[in-house]
Amino acid sequence: MILRNILDIDELNKTQILKIIESTGYFKEVLERDLKKVPALRGKTIVNIFYEPSTRTRTSFELAAKRLSADVLNFSPSSSSLKKGETELDTIRTILAMKADLAVIRHKDSGFVKYISENINIPVINAGDGKHAHPTQALLDLFTIYNHFKSLEKIKIAIVGDILNSRVARSDMLLFKKMDFDVSTVSPSMLLPEDMGYFNTVNFNCIDDIVEQYDVIYMLRMQFERQNKKFYPSVREYNRFFSMNLQRFGRMKKGALLMHPGPVNRGIEIDGRILDMEDDHHERIKISEQVENGVAVRMALLHYLLSNQ
Repeated sequence: MILRNILDIDELNKTQILKIIESTGYFKEVLERDLKKVPALRGKTIVNIFYEPSTRTRTSFELAAKRLSADVLNFSPSSSSLKKGETELDTIRTILAMKADLAVIRHKDSGFVKYISENINIPVINAGDGKHAHPTQALLDLFTIYNHFKSLEKIKIAIVGDILNSRVARSDMLLFKKMDFDVSTVSPSMLLPEDMGYFNTVNFNCIDDIVEQYDVIYMLRMQFERQNKKFYPSVREYNRFFSMNLQRFGRMKKGALLMHPGPVNRGIEIDGRILDMEDDHHERIKISEQVENGVAVRMALLHYLLSNQ
């Protein structure tokens, strides 16, 4: 089956995932050269349409397209005709009338990117839609794990924190389960979605229950901007059960990885002193490497979709 869009992990089969991981390895090598550019998408135009703030995802998509020699258009809703009453779909159609070849879209509403993909005639990559999905983050997380362990066999991963409001958590759980990882969550009940049964994971109530046994501990950002009420009594209480502090970091399984999708709320998900240790512990703390691998993964996805047209 030829992929037209990257909208959700559910739409990828294992063969396609492994092909993307293999291609990412090649593009990672390209990015390590002195000349970090290939002519693979010369003459193509990629448009980035971000309705929500982004540093890592938008910048890495832009850089990925440029490393492939594509032209890039970054669309800013705040200075567009949306302010004059034009609908989002009509705005996007206007942009695409200028002969863009692929659209990368982020939006605050779940399902919006899929809706757009059904109403335009070029490939679409979901760069995050509401609380629903962030497939490219999940793929870069998978590659980061593979690149470290050189295998995807028998990986035990614990995803810690705000599962309820995290599109990253949903995409990661779907992808890791698809790859036969042993996936658990660590979260208070008020930060778990009602449909957790769908993911078939075991939940723990304290990070201390898992910190010594798992190969990967994946810390999630507290999604304060998506919380319409206060879910936890205090930062201090959250720290007590769910944060990664120095003592817990020291107890992690030998060779285990600490990951986070960024941006990190220092002192909430992870002690700032651990973040400052990353250069000296880069074999264990993979937060910067995740950002680096994001460019290679997105190069692989852009090339995969446009070379199959």
